[in-house]
Amino acid sequence: MNISNSYIRQFLVFASLGLAVSCSNTKYLKEGQMLYTGAEVNIKGDSLSKSDKKNLKSELEANLTPKPNSTFLGLRPKLFFYNIAKEPKKEKGFNYWLKYKLGEKPVLLGDVDREFNKDIIENYSENKGYFNAKATYDTLSKNKKAKVIYNVKPGARYLISQVKFQKDSTLINSEIQKLTEKTLLKVGEPFDLDVIKAERERIDNGLKQRGFYYFSGDNIIVQADSTVAKNHKVELNVKLKDNTPDLATEQFSIDKVVVFPSYNIRDARIGKYSVPMNSDSLGKYAYNDIYVIDPEHKFKPKIFDRALYFKKGDLYNRADHNLTLNRLISLGVFKFVKNEFIVSDSLQHKFDAYYLLTPRPIQSLRLEALGRTNSANYAGSEVNLNWTHRNFFKGAEQFKASVYGAFDVQMGGPENAKNLFRAGTNVQLSIPRIVAPFRFNSSSAFVPRTNITLGYEFQNRTEYYTLNTFSGSFGYVWKENARKEHDLKVIDITYVTPANVTPLYDSISAKSDAMRRVVQKQLIFGPTYSYTYTNTMLQKPSTIYYKGTLDLAGNLTGLLTGANAKEGKEKSIFGVPFSQYAKIENDFRFYHKFNEKTSLATRFIGGIAYPYGNSDNIPFSKQFFSGGSNSIRAFRARTLGPGSFDPRTIQEGYYFDQSGDIKLELNAEYRANIYKFLNVALFADAGNIWLVNEDSQRPGAKFSKDFMKEIAVGAGFGLRLDFSILILRLDLAMPLRVPYYPKNDRWMFDKINFGDPSWRKDNLILNIAIGYPF
Repeated sequence: MNISNSYIRQFLVFASLGLAVSCSNTKYLKEGQMLYTGAEVNIKGDSLSKSDKKNLKSELEANLTPKPNSTFLGLRPKLFFYNIAKEPKKEKGFNYWLKYKLGEKPVLLGDVDREFNKDIIENYSENKGYFNAKATYDTLSKNKKAKVIYNVKPGARYLISQVKFQKDSTLINSEIQKLTEKTLLKVGEPFDLDVIKAERERIDNGLKQRGFYYFSGDNIIVQADSTVAKNHKVELNVKLKDNTPDLATEQFSIDKVVVFPSYNIRDARIGKYSVPMNSDSLGKYAYNDIYVIDPEHKFKPKIFDRALYFKKGDLYNRADHNLTLNRLISLGVFKFVKNEFIVSDSLQHKFDAYYLLTPRPIQSLRLEALGRTNSANYAGSEVNLNWTHRNFFKGAEQFKASVYGAFDVQMGGPENAKNLFRAGTNVQLSIPRIVAPFRFNSSSAFVPRTNITLGYEFQNRTEYYTLNTFSGSFGYVWKENARKEHDLKVIDITYVTPANVTPLYDSISAKSDAMRRVVQKQLIFGPTYSYTYTNTMLQKPSTIYYKGTLDLAGNLTGLLTGANAKEGKEKSIFGVPFSQYAKIENDFRFYHKFNEKTSLATRFIGGIAYPYGNSDNIPFSKQFFSGGSNSIRAFRARTLGPGSFDPRTIQEGYYFDQSGDIKLELNAEYRANIYKFLNVALFADAGNIWLVNEDSQRPGAKFSKDFMKEIAVGAGFGLRLDFSILILRLDLAMPLRVPYYPKNDRWMFDKINFGDPSWRKDNLILNIAIGYPF
C-alpha cells in the first residue's frame, strides 16, 4: 500500500497537535484548583504475603472515591472535550452533547474527602480480618495536578480458631444444626465479613427449604470474640437473635391451593374474587388437590395440576415456590403471576397458597412490513401476517399461523441474476407438555413443549424456474434450566418439487450439475437435534453461547432398503429419490465486556455435511453458504467459495449461489457506544466453505490439507443505530485476502487504493441489516 509523504506529515501534525492540546487540560483550572489524578494505596509491614498485599491493595483502591477523570493512552480526551466546549444555554444541542455527554467534568483535589477515604480503608481492612489496621495519607502535587497516597499498616490477619452453632431445644435450632455440615465458616480461614453475610444467606435459604417461610437472614447473628484466643485468632458463635419474631421460628405446611386464572386487579378491588375459603364453597372448583376458580371455564384445570408443585399437606419450601412461579410464566398465556400465602391455621402452622394469574390477550394479530437490501445487490420487501392463539384447546396450547410474501429485485451487479418472489404459509401448534407413549418427568422451571409444524412456500425466480416446498415436523423442546435447552425433532420432512423450469435455465445449467440439482425433486426426512448452552443473561464480564446441531436424513430407510447411489442402487419413495446424509454444525460465541460502553464479541462456526448411501450430494437447501451481512461481510452473499474456486469463471446468466459441504468461519468484533443510540464497531471475518467430493466443474472446491491457504479474510467498520425496538446495522467491509486469486497473490494490502473509484466499487461492500451479526 503506497501512502504519500504528505499524508504521513499531516497525520504526524494532527497527532502532535492532539497530544499537546490533550495535555493542556490544567490551563482551564481556576486559581488554587488542582486536577485530581488518582490515589495509590501502599501496604506497610511484613505480616502479609506478597499475594495478600496485592489483593488487599487492589480491593482498597477499588473502594476509594471519587474516581479520577478517565484516561486513554495517558491522555484525558473526555476532559479535553469538556474544557473546549462552551457552556450551553439549554440542555440540548451540540455544545451540550459535546460538554456533558462526550465530555467529562474535571475531578478536582477539592472533591476528595481524604478523611472519609481513610475511614473506608480502616473499616474495610477490619471487615477482612485486619482488626488493628491503621491508615495515614499524604498528598503529592505538581503542575496543578495532585494524587493522594494512603499508607496502611494492617497488622496480622485474624484467623478463625473455632465455630460454634449455639444449641437449644427449639425446632428451628434443630433444623439449623442439620445445616452446619456445609458451613462456609471454616477453622483456619481468615475472618471475612462477606463470608459471614454469605453464611447467613445460606442458613436462610436452608430454612426456607424446610418450611420456615417467614424467616429472614437478619434473624441470625454471628458473634466474633478475639479475646479468648491468642496469636491473632477469633472464635465465632452463630445463634438466633433474641428478638426473632415467633412467626419466623414456625414451620409451615400447605393447606389449600387456590388458583384464579383470570385475575384482574380492578375486579379484585370490587370484590369479584372474594370467594369464601371453605371446603363447601370451593367444592365445585376442586380438581385433585387444588381449587381452580374459573367460572367461565377458560382453562382446563389439569394444566395447573402439572404446573403447581405445591399440594395439600406439603411442607413449604422455597425451591417449589420459585419453580411453580417460573412454570406458570413459561406457559406463555399469563402476563402477570402473583403468589400470596395467608395463614389459615396458626395453631397447626398452615397457610393457604393463592395464585393470582392475569392472562395475556388470548388472540393477537400482527402485521409486519419491512424493506431490505443485501450485499448481493438485491433490494426488496417482505410482508408477514401473523395470528396467535395462546389457549387453543383451553390447555395453554399456542397456535400460530402466518402468511407471508416477499420479493427481491436486482439493483445492479451481475447481469441476469434475475428477481426472486416468495410466498408461503406456516402453522405451528405448541402443546405445553411432552406428548409421547412414554412418561417424561421434568423438574425444570420451564414447561417442556411438543411442537407440530406444517409449511408451504412458493418460490419463483424470474425466467428460470418455480419451486414448491412442503415441510412438516413433530418434536419436543425442553430446558434443563435457563442456560441449557434441547430441541429434538423426531421427524422433520421437506419435499421440494419444481415447476415451470424454463428452456433458458435448462441451457444455462446443462454444464453445471450443481445448478441442475437445484430444480430436481427432493425428499428429505429424518430426525434433527440441537443443544444450546448460554450464560449471556448473567451480569458477568465474560459470557459464552454454544449451539450444536445434528441432522440425520434417510439413515434408517437407506439402511433397510440397501440404498447405494454409487453402485447404481438409488432408492425412491413415490418416485422421488430420498436424501441420505449426516450433518453436524457448531456455533460457539464468546463475549467480553471491558466496561459499560465497550465489548468484544467473537464467533466460531464449524460444520460438515456428509452424503452417503442413497445420495452423492447434499441437498442444496441443506448446504453451507458464506459471505453476506451475517457471515464474511467483505464478500457478497453466497459468492464466496467453495475452496479456491473462482466464481468469475461462471458462465453469463448464472446467479451467484455457491454452496458447500464443509464450513469454517471465525469472526471478531470490537463494539463501542459513543452516544446513546449510536454504536460503532471494528470487525474482522475469516473463513470459507468447501466440498466433500471432487467437482470437475468447480476446480479447487474440494477440502484438502491446504485448506488454510484458501481462507478468505475481510475487515471493516460498522455503525449500529439502537432504537430499542430494533437495531439498524450498517457494515462497510473490504477483502484483505481473496482465496480464488493466484496462490502468491491472495493478500490485498498492496492493492488497496481508496482514491480509485473502480477499486472502491469492486472492493467496498456495504451491508445493511437488522440486528447484530452474532
